[in-house]
Amino acid sequence: MAGQVPDLNATVRTGTGKGAARQARRDGLVPGIVYGGGEDPVAINVPYNVLFKRLKQGRFLATLFNLKVDGHDDVRVICRNVQRDVVKDLPTHIDLMRLKRTSKIALFIPVEIVGEDVAPGIRKGGVLTMIRPEVELTVTAGDIPEKIVVDISEMEIGDTATISGVSLPDGAKPTIDRDFVIANISAPSGLASQDDEDDAESSDEDAADEAADSGEEGGDE
Repeated sequence: MAGQVPDLNATVRTGTGKGAARQARRDGLVPGIVYGGGEDPVAINVPYNVLFKRLKQGRFLATLFNLKVDGHDDVRVICRNVQRDVVKDLPTHIDLMRLKRTSKIALFIPVEIVGEDVAPGIRKGGVLTMIRPEVELTVTAGDIPEKIVVDISEMEIGDTATISGVSLPDGAKPTIDRDFVIANISAPSGLASQDDEDDAESSDEDAADEAADSGEEGGDE
């Protein structure tokens, strides 16, 4: 099922051209345009503070929104461009594209880990590391998964969970064309340090044995 799509509220912008856009900015609004979906473009204004907060949260261009405009039906949109002031780097205009339910889009989907309480590697003191708390997937706009689930219940220390071992929703596909790691279970730092010391001691012993063997061979000559 689709997850919760955040709302983006806007108003219809009266007037067109640079004059109307400048007036919108003076009023604390960011002018924009909504296009696509087989309908005519609509000029809109988005509250500056709302847009700025969304931009600060990150991945604005990869987030699906439910656009709410008075006098228009709600529609799902994705931002295709944010124009910024060249000096202040603040948003001055946005382009939003309407999406049909069958449209394919790339979105970041949250990862949920299950089985952590019974994973052998965790029970032995291993540490779970999330490499990708979100995974970018190509999905259908009308069927966006709320999350993907990664089961680590059988993972040991040193094991990794990769995207190939995850059951993805129908129609969903990773945007990265390789088997990447999502999470792993590593040895606790104390155990890892002890292993390094053991390896170092073993290397020293091997070097000493090689030196002794070399000396014996020289003595035989």
